[in-house]
Amino acid sequence: MIFVVICMRILIIEDEFNLADAIKGVLESKKYIVDISCDGEDGLDSALSNIYDLIILDVMLPKMSGFQILKEIRQEEITSKVIMLTAKSTIDDKMEGFNNGADDYLTKPFHMDELLARVNNLVRRNGVKSNKLILGNIELDIEKLNVTNTLTGDRVDVIGKEFTLLEIFLNNPNQIMDKDRLFEKVWGYDSESELNTLEAYISFLRKKLKIVNANVKIKAIRNMGYKLEVDDEKIKK
Repeated sequence: MIFVVICMRILIIEDEFNLADAIKGVLESKKYIVDISCDGEDGLDSALSNIYDLIILDVMLPKMSGFQILKEIRQEEITSKVIMLTAKSTIDDKMEGFNNGADDYLTKPFHMDELLARVNNLVRRNGVKSNKLILGNIELDIEKLNVTNTLTGDRVDVIGKEFTLLEIFLNNPNQIMDKDRLFEKVWGYDSESELNTLEAYISFLRKKLKIVNANVKIKAIRNMGYKLEVDDEKIKK
């Protein structure tokens, strides 16, 4: 069976930064794409972006517990695989995780080889993973970092923040993405960049969608944020 590992994205929600960084290093050595969140609120916000194939989730977190995060993402029908991490090994804690939708459970301290084996096991369960996201007449290639018009073959590269933004939009079509949360997801909550940086990159993306004659558009929702949707008027033409 073939797996497209390069497009497998993993989110680590862990407040012990040294541990999170060590896990990230191990996973990146296996060609996974890895992000870290160090508190519950930021972790939930990242998880709700719906771009992660797997989430490694600590139970004891500042601001919001791992159990709360798990419950909320399952209520929002986020299907990312979840491995819970905890210092507690009681059956009640494990059952709470499994009952709320966890896929696996690992008690601290653990060996990195064991964590990696569990990650690989969940990845295999997912089967063949597509490395392309499609909406309307556009296709985002996650491996090659470009957008193609599936009807005309017109293509343009999207890299860096442009790629991250478009990936989030394509994973959440027709959903209003709050400006502040979108900015924090792409640039980080401690970024020194200004919010108007987001507006500039939205403009860049719109121009690139126009280059390939896309029939999808990024629509500004007043006082709320942005939404990616298929442009019905363009289809009619």
